Amino acid sequence: MAASTHSLPLLLLLLAVVVFHAEAQTAPAPAPSGPLNFTGILDKAGQYTTFLRLLSQTQVATQIQSQLNSTTEGLTVFAPTDNAFTNLKAGTLNDLSSEQQVQLVLYHVLPKYYTLASLLTVSNPVRTQSSSQNGGGSYGLNFTGSGGNQVNVSSGAVTTQINNALRQQFPLAVYQIDKVLLPNDMFAEASPAPTAAKTPAGSTNTTKGTVAAEPSTDGTSGSSKTTVGSFVGLALGLALFFMGSS
Repeated sequence: MAASTHSLPLLLLLLAVVVFHAEAQTAPAPAPSGPLNFTGILDKAGQYTTFLRLLSQTQVATQIQSQLNSTTEGLTVFAPTDNAFTNLKAGTLNDLSSEQQVQLVLYHVLPKYYTLASLLTVSNPVRTQSSSQNGGGSYGLNFTGSGGNQVNVSSGAVTTQINNALRQQFPLAVYQIDKVLLPNDMFAEASPAPTAAKTPAGSTNTTKGTVAAEPSTDGTSGSSKTTVGSFVGLALGLALFFMGSS
């Protein structure tokens, strides 16, 4: 009787272990994480409506999503806010062709994953996704630091700060910017050099290097005065001659 009393707790413990093991075997495994959703990151942030529309219209969103599934280098995206697009000159986007809109969106994507710290040590200019479509020698971005860890990005036509990291984990970094990065090659306006006014052929500039003859005060020229004086002197001489001979 005593032996059965001592064995009861042991049997209960064994039963509990068997039940726990059975439940662990039948419990569903945690669902694997889905593929990285690039546009979902921007949509969740809530202030990138215009950029999302451009990503969709140009099909760059599909291209980025495809690259994320296969890249070994990762990607870096600079996402302009809705206010950044609002501050553009009226008609800036509408004046672009479909091809130029694709280039503009790709200009905001680097074909490599960069942390904010690594952007401070890159060799400028840094290639963008748009560079590969334009011979590689243009459509690059320049990065500089200011005030500690602050990073500035410049296109040549536009310079702005990188203000916030929406995601900074390989293979994708997404950074908020408050200005649209306008490629210098696409938007720079050459200012014409000032040209000197030309003097029409055959004309004479009378304001410099030429002295006009001054008119006489009595309305006669100097040569006329000489002729009159000679005539008066001749007449006086003849009169004195005749008076002396009479």
